[in-house]
Order: sequence, then structure tokens, then C-alpha cells
Amino acid sequence: MANLTPEEEARKKAIFDSMSPKLQQRILKKGYEVWDPFMEPNDPIDLRKGKLNRTALDLTRAFLAACDFSNYSNAFGQGAWEICKGLIDEDDRYIGMYAFSLWYEKESVKAGTK
Repeated sequence: MANLTPEEEARKKAIFDSMSPKLQQRILKKGYEVWDPFMEPNDPIDLRKGKLNRTALDLTRAFLAACDFSNYSNAFGQGAWEICKGLIDEDDRYIGMYAFSLWYEKESVKAGTK
């Protein structure tokens, strides 16, 4: 952890002292010096925006509204939501699914099944 000012060090100690003994032991096991009680939390998934500068919820709603059919299932919507979150987070698993989907579409056109 970076060097702390005396005020930050005092706050760190106060936070540590106010914790339960069990939690203190867990921090001591990992190392008090590397423990950072001032870390900023990650953005909630609802606020993260991808390359299109839109949230996952906005993109999923727009996709489902643009679908040709009106009777899609909950599983269909859930799948769209999951891949949307994965692509916004740039998760390799979902990038792989997306790349495979594009490849599969091209192969289907070549084979004449589309």
C-alpha cells in the first residue's frame, strides 16, 4: 500500500480497532501493511457503460425491442442480458461467445442454411 499520511494512518488504525477480533485476525493473516481500508468500490453494473456509452440495461432493452418476434422467452432475455454484461465488462468468455456467433452466422450463409 502507498505511504499514508499520519491522518490516514490514524483512520486506518481506528477502523482496524473497531472491527471484530475475527476480522482483525483475517487482516493480520494477509498483512496489516498491505490492507487498504480506503479502496474505492467498483462501479455497479448498472452504471458501467461500454463502447457505445450506454448501460447494459439500456442495450438489452433496445435489443429486445428490436427483435422481430414478440414472444421471446425469459431464457432468451436472460441470455441477452448476460452477454451484454459480459461484453461491457470485456470478459473473454463473452467475447468468445460473440466471436463464435459472428463466425457461425457467416458459416450458415455460406452453407445456404440462412
